[in-house]
Amino acid sequence: MEIPPPWAYGFNEPAPALSPTPAATPPAAIAPPKPPDSRLLSLPGTDRQFTSAEVKNNFGPGDWYPGDHPVMPEIVAHGRPPLVWACARCHYPNGKGRPENAPIAGQPVEYFIEQLQAFRNGERQSSDSRKSNTPLMISYAKAMTDAEMRAAAEYFGAIKWTPWIRVIETDRVPQTIPKGGMFLPVVGGADEPIGERLIEIPEDVAAVEDLRSPRVGFIAYVPKGSIKRGETLVTTGGGRTTLCAACHGPDFKGLILPETGAMPGLAGRSPSYLVRQMFDLKTGMRHGKRSELMKPVVASLSSADMLAIAAYLASLTP
Repeated sequence: MEIPPPWAYGFNEPAPALSPTPAATPPAAIAPPKPPDSRLLSLPGTDRQFTSAEVKNNFGPGDWYPGDHPVMPEIVAHGRPPLVWACARCHYPNGKGRPENAPIAGQPVEYFIEQLQAFRNGERQSSDSRKSNTPLMISYAKAMTDAEMRAAAEYFGAIKWTPWIRVIETDRVPQTIPKGGMFLPVVGGADEPIGERLIEIPEDVAAVEDLRSPRVGFIAYVPKGSIKRGETLVTTGGGRTTLCAACHGPDFKGLILPETGAMPGLAGRSPSYLVRQMFDLKTGMRHGKRSELMKPVVASLSSADMLAIAAYLASLTP
């Protein structure tokens, strides 16, 4: 099996072929628990304030801008403790999410439900076993009712996808560290060659990592020439793939086909996520009718091809 490109899955190094059993270590002294941080946090443009624990509450994360989105159904706002986290916890109330998870706003309702069912049925897994939120999604989908799936799908499907990613071509990028599936710049770090990588970082680290602001998007750094190369692959196939517009629409914002049903939008969405999906399709980690249609499309693509395709699609105005 091909080695997954680690940068697409939120890691610096490739996954080891075998994970060695760690050596036994003596028990450490148990440190007393830290008192909860009761400071109230703020963001521009809202009078709402939350503690850090409230911002990151798995079953009711702080909603900074309730006027930015429709009224959330219960499964989105609070989940169903203890089995299902609130959808808003990871994907934000506006469905835009972060590079480590799916950008779900504005996707067709039936496609959304189909993907939750794929997680439920074991038809969606990750090529990189270290990606911890994939088994979480599988567990949530197994616990969700059909009514909860539809409620979430209809809620997020009603929210229009708007610009969220800035794609920048460069030879060098800030030095970064992976954290929770996302890359963060090293404080005081230098820059380094980008190589054959795609690195997504927050526009404002504190606003995204500490406050989970749903109004602050991401920068995607890609090697120079990626967007043009990706455009060639997407619009002509470049002798390596099929034209993406045939299924995803001429503007890559999704399409409903009589044979396959609703196809997802791609324009302006996280390029890290797009690369993961192409790679997972190629390695057989995604199954189902729609996935079977995609497998020959990605079969001849290298990781570098996928990077270029994702860079071009992410650079488009949604």
